[in-house]
Amino acid sequence: MKIVLAYSGGLDTSVLLKWLTETYDAQVIAFAADVGQEEELTGLRAKALKTGATKIYIDDLREEFARDFIFPMIRAGAVYESGYLLGTSIARPLIAKRMVEIARANKADAVGHGATGKGNDQVRFEVTAYALEPGIQVIAPWREKRFRDQFPGRQAMIDYCQKHKIPVEATAKKPYSMDRNLLHISYEGGILEDAWMEPPAAMFKLSVSPEDAPTKPEYVEITFKKGDAVAVNGKSMNPLKVMQTLNKLGGKHGVGRADLVENRFVGMKSRGVYETPGGTILHKGREAVEQITMDREVLHLRNSLVPRYAELVYYGFWFAPERVMLQKAMDDAASCVNGTARLKLYKGNCTIVGRKSPQSLFDPKLASFEGNVGYDQSDATGFIKLQALRLRVRARLGK
Repeated sequence: MKIVLAYSGGLDTSVLLKWLTETYDAQVIAFAADVGQEEELTGLRAKALKTGATKIYIDDLREEFARDFIFPMIRAGAVYESGYLLGTSIARPLIAKRMVEIARANKADAVGHGATGKGNDQVRFEVTAYALEPGIQVIAPWREKRFRDQFPGRQAMIDYCQKHKIPVEATAKKPYSMDRNLLHISYEGGILEDAWMEPPAAMFKLSVSPEDAPTKPEYVEITFKKGDAVAVNGKSMNPLKVMQTLNKLGGKHGVGRADLVENRFVGMKSRGVYETPGGTILHKGREAVEQITMDREVLHLRNSLVPRYAELVYYGFWFAPERVMLQKAMDDAASCVNGTARLKLYKGNCTIVGRKSPQSLFDPKLASFEGNVGYDQSDATGFIKLQALRLRVRARLGK
């Protein structure tokens, strides 16, 4: 049997790699997607081969991730529930897509992952795999009783690694788990399961504490074309460079931290703490430009679809026909979002302070309280009476 395993080199996937070779008598091909986790990939190739992988792929998917996943989602204005910008959610379909491609190329029988039976990632990985390769076999050890019986806790996994001389940097009491990519870092579990506990200051990696951010604000200008950021401070950039540049700027000023309790797809609530510096700036900047370029009814209709779109991304249905359909509508709505936003970064805040566009629908003369250029205020009398007609009829019936 041949299995392609999503591999990070952490405790869980290190155990899984060895366990799959033993339990399934399988050849395991390890796959690590470079989606922006940076130093976490150091030494991964040698470690995977030493642990028992027959082959390892470490693929740089950052450009594809930014261009084909992050940017379309930003165009759609996607936000899940109380402010989650979907950093982990959007990476999973890309990783699963590449796993399927590797499985095809190597004539593998199955793909495997280390997601637990309680989380969202199991759904995201598997729904994507089945959407792209309907007959693929998926192996999810955490849903197998024999695996859970063998590893009832982290200490058992650490002992297993020591027995098989697998190098892992882990302790029995890891304070939280972390997932990093080009869009964000998420933290959950461990001490964060106490919803009353403030996240430790030392936990954060992408951003300084707002209290420690510079005392002088910094302004950034982002130019958009059809809803995509194409330049920062007048310098043309591709999507990857935009993300890298804005992550650095946002992190410097403590922008993009969020502490949320969200509803997982499988049913329970979970707490997540997030750092999304560049994504937060992009989201705000796009909003600034669309405020002056998007028709009111298009904006309202688009906004009504955002929760559904975000839900599809969160649940893992990126390759589902309904998400593809919605994307076309979102892209059409964003086709007018051409212009430049000016944002002020200061002590954890990202504030819109200016926006301009050659296609601006904002007419200062029309909107001004001074004068009546292009608008006869007397016309509002009939407009208001027509809007109130049904209410007046209802009120008369009540008398």
